[in-house]
Amino acid sequence: MEMKKTWEKILEYASSPLHGTLSRKQRKGVKLQINDSELFENSVIFLGEDFIRITVNGDSETVNIYFDWEKVASIKTVSRNEE
Repeated sequence: MEMKKTWEKILEYASSPLHGTLSRKQRKGVKLQINDSELFENSVIFLGEDFIRITVNGDSETVNIYFDWEKVASIKTVSRNEE
């Protein structure tokens, strides 16, 4: 788990604390992809001790996606260039 601290820093960059919880709200304008998953936008991120949980709220349902810290091979962040 030597990469866990690096992955945590990247996820902290891509989000901000959600007041009153241990979760983090994905920053506006920053898209996130873990391994080869879908590209997440406007999600809520929970950084657990053993896992990452991404919560995506849709029109009629909420989806939770879990990633094992030890299985994370890559994290991609996508944001617009500032002019």
